[in-house]
This record gives sequence, C-alpha cells and structure tokens, in this order.
Amino acid sequence: MGPGVVTVFGGSGFVGRHVVQALARQGARVRVVCRRTEEALVCKPMGDVGQIVPVAANIRDESSIAAALQGSDAVVNLVGILYERGRQTFDAVHHQGAGAIARQAAKAGVRQFVQISAIGADSGSDSAYARSKGLGEAAVRDAFPAAVILRPSIVFGPEDDFFNRFAAMARIAPVLPLIGGGLTRFQPVYVCDLAAAVARTLSDASCAGRIFELGGPGIYSFRALLETMLVVIDRKRLLVPVPFWLATAKAAMIEWALAVPAMIVPAFVPAPPITRDQVRLLRHDNVVPEGADGLAALGIEPTGLDVILPTYLARYRRGGGHASAPTESPV
Repeated sequence: MGPGVVTVFGGSGFVGRHVVQALARQGARVRVVCRRTEEALVCKPMGDVGQIVPVAANIRDESSIAAALQGSDAVVNLVGILYERGRQTFDAVHHQGAGAIARQAAKAGVRQFVQISAIGADSGSDSAYARSKGLGEAAVRDAFPAAVILRPSIVFGPEDDFFNRFAAMARIAPVLPLIGGGLTRFQPVYVCDLAAAVARTLSDASCAGRIFELGGPGIYSFRALLETMLVVIDRKRLLVPVPFWLATAKAAMIEWALAVPAMIVPAFVPAPPITRDQVRLLRHDNVVPEGADGLAALGIEPTGLDVILPTYLARYRRGGGHASAPTESPV
C-alpha cells in the first residue's frame, strides 16, 4: 500500500505513539482515534502540519467508529487494557470492540486491517485476558478475513509498564517478588520494532491474512528480567519467590480492597499492582512458538534489551540520570 489515510485506534497509548510516528515517517496521513482527543495531541508533532489528526470515538459505539473510519485506506487496532474496571472489561475491549472496528472497516471499504493481539491469545484460555484476545482475533477475521494479526510478547521501551514498574518498586522496596518462582519465560520485543512491523505489514500485500508472533532476540525468565533491570539501575534487591497460590490470594485481596472505591471514583483509583488474571498468565511462557513467522519474516532485525534499557532506566539509579552507568554488562 502506498501512503494513504491510516486510522489508528488506541494511537495515543505507549505502543500507539510509536506506531503513529512510524506511519507518519512512511508518508501516511494518520488519524489517531481515542475517547478524548486531548490525549492524542502529543502525537501531532510526530508529522508535518495536518498529517496527524486526533479523532474522538468510543469502541462501544459503532456509529462513532463508522464516523472515524470514513475515507480510511487502512486501520490499525491497538486498543487494549491490562486490567478490568467498570465497563472496561476484557471482553468489551479486546473481543467486542475489536469485532466492531473490523465490521465497520469492512463496511467502509477499508483495504487493510492490522490487529494487535498478544502471544498466548487463545479463546479457550483460563485467563480472561488471553481468552478475550483470542476471541477478538476470531471476531476480526470473521469480519475482515484479510486482516493481519500481530502477537507481541511483552513490549519494552521508554514508557513501558513492565521495566518501569519494577524499577520504580526497586527504588523504595528492599524486596521484589518472583511470582511462581520467577521461572516464566518471556521474549521482550522493542516497541520501535513492533511499530516497524505494523508499518511493514501495511506496505507489503503478501502479509494479508497472516499471523506474526513478535519477540526480541533473547528469551529470559522472569527472574533474569528483574536481575537485568537491577544491574541497569545499579541497585541490589532481594528477589523472593512467591508461589502462585499466595500471589493469587494477595491479588484477590487487592482487587477486593479496590472494588468499592473503583465503583465510586474510578478515575482516582490506582491501577492494581497485580490481579488474579495476571497470575494466571504467569503460569504460561510468553515466547514465540517454534516455526512461527516473526520479525525476521518481515525483514526486521530485533533489538536487544542491552541496547535500549540503559537509555530510559537511568533515572532510577541513585542520582537519577546524572549517575554513572554500571560497569557490569546488564545482560
């Protein structure tokens, strides 16, 4: 596809901002769709004047989706949540919302569709998150058979929710938990590589209808990821194994404690540090299956943790970004 109008749902988020920038560099005119357009204003300087336009829409309202899609050549759906709150359930967002966007895209005559899913997406999973991702893929394919499905492992980069969360914890806590003993394996993928994958699938017609499982060049246990992070921020912390049953019990207590405040003042209730569903996810490895198409199939060389982590985790060292880098290699 040559440069055209690409409508990006969820483009104001962490991954979305990098996708918008990659598409703008490719010459596309980009619509950044979110519930509140002010959240997308940060994207406007990523392109030329008028190239990037914030658009308001709600994925639970198909008429607003249809309005946002008018005149679009391609659609990228990045909308996702890590925990449920109120009407923002996994099924509503990942399944029903994705299906609604795909249906309206097909009606609007959109030529290309990219659905950002996740490694482990499975309609039969015991995790509500993974199950909703699997159902979302099916709903998208039902409405738009030529859709490209991208399944990344955990995504790292300057505003990620993984390394930043644990690095912030390490600044104040003497102990970090290793849920399930820290044995779960991950294959972290750099956010710019994921954004490049989105742009590449839209420029290569041979990608239509295919599934790509995206991971970085290294596979790490949960323990190894935390150890790597601690070396980068030059801090020593005790890593304590927490069995799954205990992590589940603690997550249930946290969910119970936040339930009532979330119903009264949802906007001011903090995100839960862990949920029972996230514990279920940690029972399964999050790596690219053997033989699956990945970044290499798209001609993208994956970027390693050792190259990127020091560029944005330095602020968690003592002295912040002015502290000297650790002498030991982070990986």
